[in-house]
Amino acid sequence: MKIYDFAPFYVPKIIAIIGMMGSGKSTIGRRLAKKLGMPFFDSDQEVEAASGGYSVASICDQWGEAAFRDVEFKVIKRLIETQPVHVLSTGDGAFMNESTRSLLQESAITVWLKADINTIALRIQSRKAKPKMFEEEGIEAALQKITEERYPVYRLADIHVESDDETYQDTVMRVLSALKEFLYPNS
Repeated sequence: MKIYDFAPFYVPKIIAIIGMMGSGKSTIGRRLAKKLGMPFFDSDQEVEAASGGYSVASICDQWGEAAFRDVEFKVIKRLIETQPVHVLSTGDGAFMNESTRSLLQESAITVWLKADINTIALRIQSRKAKPKMFEEEGIEAALQKITEERYPVYRLADIHVESDDETYQDTVMRVLSALKEFLYPNS
């Protein structure tokens, strides 16, 4: 059993969770927000609501990924400008968009939930809806390609936390510890 030194602490700005699909962004983000007494937002859910209920997949299929990234940027910008300090789970490609990444780096504390390919593959396999490339290329091959492209960019996040095969409680506590260390390094 791991013991964490955790007491509530002041968080001065938005916490943006980034990482691959299946890394735990929504699960960990929701629980992190609860621990910190903050609101939680999921950018994919907010995009779907702003688009009148279209799913992320159908937006990409009908209008293309560029259109989706444009809507995603606008939704994230609106959340940053209009909502109090909160935890924001972003889509797995959000941080890859230069405009969105700049906005998040400027306005939020960015937390990369990093999971290894095997963990992500197991989590994705259990999902009903998967991106087409996972069906076409195979999950492991597609993940290898995506992580090689994205991990160097994800490394630009303020905080990195492993989110491999452990309980979500352990991951939340490790995020809290890393966040506290980031905000209050000498405490």
